[in-house]
Amino acid sequence: MNTPTNVQIINGPDGAPAFVVIPYADYVATHPRKDLVPNEVVGYMVKEGLTAIGAWRKYLGLTQSEVASRIGISQAAYAQQEAAVKPRKATRAKIAEALGVSADLLDL
Repeated sequence: MNTPTNVQIINGPDGAPAFVVIPYADYVATHPRKDLVPNEVVGYMVKEGLTAIGAWRKYLGLTQSEVASRIGISQAAYAQQEAAVKPRKATRAKIAEALGVSADLLDL
């Protein structure tokens, strides 16, 4: 029986199913948007060399001073955290809360 579907199955070299392609709208409907990273964030990281924290801040249109104020630290202290390759987990959590994103999204 051949039922019409939006799904495309791609077989591997051995003939067994290897990949499934679904329409983007179906993917978005089944995956929470809060877990998706906007293209602009990745672009800031690649093109401008920003850390994930810096890229998210810029994407959200915030200044370092604004984020620092939300966390309760100085702009200079925040700048150090933003530049860090891998800030402490507790620090990432505070910054994520200030930015309104999941802390996991700052581990890019």
